[in-house]
Amino acid sequence: MSTATATSQGAVLKAGDLDFRPLDGCEVACAVGPHLGARIVRLDVVRVPAGGTWRPGDAAAEENVVVVFDGSGTAVSGTERQRVERADTVYAPTGDRYELAADDERGLTAYVWRTVLRPGRTPGSAPRRFSRLWHEETQLKGFTGTGQAEASAKTATMNFLFWPGTGSPQLCLHCGFMQPGEYFNVHVHPDSEEAFIAFEGEGQLHLAGQWYDARPGDVLFAPPGVPHGTRHPASDPAAPRFATCGGPTPFDPVLYERAGVSPKVR
Repeated sequence: MSTATATSQGAVLKAGDLDFRPLDGCEVACAVGPHLGARIVRLDVVRVPAGGTWRPGDAAAEENVVVVFDGSGTAVSGTERQRVERADTVYAPTGDRYELAADDERGLTAYVWRTVLRPGRTPGSAPRRFSRLWHEETQLKGFTGTGQAEASAKTATMNFLFWPGTGSPQLCLHCGFMQPGEYFNVHVHPDSEEAFIAFEGEGQLHLAGQWYDARPGDVLFAPPGVPHGTRHPASDPAAPRFATCGGPTPFDPVLYERAGVSPKVR
């Protein structure tokens, strides 16, 4: 599956197949959205030209999570502003806008997860707005999956960047990183749509019983109940690590319970 196909089993999309179109002085590709059957989450890829600024007009009506994939510049969330570069992350709760301004010397590429809050969900009292994929404050280790496939004992580590513990009521952002031979074991989310990307290195993505080779920028979308996971199949122990980022929407409490932390929104 090299291009997106809307099926009940989800899709794996290659970065080179994304369809970018001009919008407000930038270029935007919708990687995950209604065209794949997604009803809860949307994943856009935004290219901001050198010296340009991305200010989505509808951002305040949604909850947004941004991962800087390439380039550098400045990000704004609500009233807070911070310099950003590759692997930096931004959270904008519903009611607050965000913007991305690229440096004059080069552009900035970002993956943006978007959702409209479901009834009864509200942001935390003081949500975290900026983080980084390699932030190790809260982690999940030893994840054995949810029984849909044989589990490997060589398990990956997952960082929680934006999650209920940081004030995010529906979106989450996790970063899983795998050394050669490690897995984030196959699992399902009964009520969540999963959208994540390969961020660094080369590895494989699992979707509905098959493994697909993945490189940076590739995207996986799994509807509720569809098995998915990741692995780093390299046999050379010196091979670079493989890292992915994204998360189920709405967040899946099981992941936090497995990590020994509360899924309650703070």
